[in-house]
Amino acid sequence: MPYFDAASAAPLHPVARQALLASLDEGWADPARLYREGRRARLLLDAAREAAAEAVGCRPDELVFTPSGTRAVHAGISGALAGRRRVGSGLVVSAVEHSSVLHAAERHAAAGGSVTEVPVGRSGAVDAAVFAAALGSGDSGTALACLQSANHEVGTEQPVAEVAEACRAAGVPLLVDAAQSLGWGPVEGGWSLLAASAHKWGGPAGVGLLAVRKGVRFAPQGPTDERESGRAPGFENLPAIVAAAASLRAVRAEAAAEAARLRDLVDRIRARVPELVPDVEVVGDPVARLPHLVTFSCLYVDGETLLHELDREGFSVSSGSSCTSSTLTPSHVLRAMGVLSEGNVRVSLPAGTTAEDVDRFLDVLPGVVAGVRERLGAPAAAAAVPAAGAGSLVVDALGRRCPIPVIELAKVIGDVPVGGTVTVLADDAAARLDIPAWCEMRGQEYVGEEPSERGGVAYVVRRVA
Repeated sequence: MPYFDAASAAPLHPVARQALLASLDEGWADPARLYREGRRARLLLDAAREAAAEAVGCRPDELVFTPSGTRAVHAGISGALAGRRRVGSGLVVSAVEHSSVLHAAERHAAAGGSVTEVPVGRSGAVDAAVFAAALGSGDSGTALACLQSANHEVGTEQPVAEVAEACRAAGVPLLVDAAQSLGWGPVEGGWSLLAASAHKWGGPAGVGLLAVRKGVRFAPQGPTDERESGRAPGFENLPAIVAAAASLRAVRAEAAAEAARLRDLVDRIRARVPELVPDVEVVGDPVARLPHLVTFSCLYVDGETLLHELDREGFSVSSGSSCTSSTLTPSHVLRAMGVLSEGNVRVSLPAGTTAEDVDRFLDVLPGVVAGVRERLGAPAAAAAVPAAGAGSLVVDALGRRCPIPVIELAKVIGDVPVGGTVTVLADDAAARLDIPAWCEMRGQEYVGEEPSERGGVAYVVRRVA
């Protein structure tokens, strides 16, 4: 049964398993102690730190291990902001950062700091010049900037090297979330802080890393102790750390060949899905992207049902769609990109995925999508009533969740003459994203939105053809 969700957690690498089992026997003692068992544990910890630092591209004394990638991000942001509080309280982030970064930004804003969010284009990438301009915006002084190396949901790579140069010129440290990319190679450019998570590259869960370059003003927040330079207090999970470092070295050795192989498979998915499934939008940059990840959205599909049906067929995928049980709002990444969110599927291939696995996925997907669409089309259409003025209809989709508002729009657009309008009343958050995306895909004109007297929002679409 193919597992296609490596972007969430990659399967444990065989080297990680071997290192974990070995270090359970050799690395159980306290590495801070001077007796024989403690010295042996310390040697293992130092070797793991050196291996991880080499992969990151920093000095061993610049890198600490944390209990997770999220903790690494939070510690990095809070420590850098505190260390530069005399400079100012400004924090600059991209609109598509991982939730760990955005949650830290929310807390910073709640404490009185300022946050500037840099928008992205439809590919999901920031414009380096726009990011550079944001470094000097505001009156509070920019203390820190954050930019991911590659997006977790759509795989788009960010212009980290160019942004890092702009940060250097502005005297602002740059924190890079490298969780998705570090297994494929080092992050280029003059970054100041870097965070990553072992379970993304095939290491064990519960190990993150944080690198802070020498010269970066940094003040760890919260209670500290003598462990990990005071930046990650508490007893180190040494077996997991050893396994994480060993697997990072192993996947890096395999990265070039595996990246080329998986990129070919992903290119096949990117090309074939729009051919096999009508009304699909493949999102993310087609070239500047991670080699193993592709995301697409399907019109008129309930994302939760789609994922369940693919699971029944043996495929484990994930989604940024609003139509899932875990969220009632669209993914902040898809929303920032302005792309279709309904029926969203993220396929992220782990190492070792075969062409046969991908071909079977492509064989199964069209029937699954068609079946879900057929089921969603079965309920009676929302009532369409004449609106003021000729050539206009109002569709009441209030109280109906994604993708029903778009389905009802598609059903009646042909009932108005060219130049006529359809107004969709909806209170589902995804409609704000999906109706304009539908218009772009279908060649219709999205006029705009306005408050509705009946509640929710009135989305106006003009028929072009």
